[in-house]
Amino acid sequence: MNVDAIIDGAALVCLALGAFLSMAAGVGLLRFPDALSRMHAATKPQIMGLFFVIAAIALDQRSWVTVLILVPVVVLQTLTAPISAHMIGRAAYRTHNFSDEHTLVDELAPAVDKATREQRRSAR
Repeated sequence: MNVDAIIDGAALVCLALGAFLSMAAGVGLLRFPDALSRMHAATKPQIMGLFFVIAAIALDQRSWVTVLILVPVVVLQTLTAPISAHMIGRAAYRTHNFSDEHTLVDELAPAVDKATREQRRSAR
């Protein structure tokens, strides 16, 4: 078997996995019931889907220049997706835009209550 055929097959598999994970992220955004669940669907499979698509591009092009161009894309997405998900989660929590029935443990409630009490005291 030819090495180029094996690399092309690996690129095809990576592209298919990336497409599936990106589709799963989109379906999760539409189907999940609350903001916290949607946040999970928007970050986890989307980042992995992007990794697989970028790996497919790198395998297909077989060029170090292409890899050097794609590395910042991966790094920036890896840095920005968790930060944006954290901010969306905070906003959803503070506006009570989540379902209590899907939350098993609420570890943030005591800290938010304490901060709210302190804020009210300092406003007086």
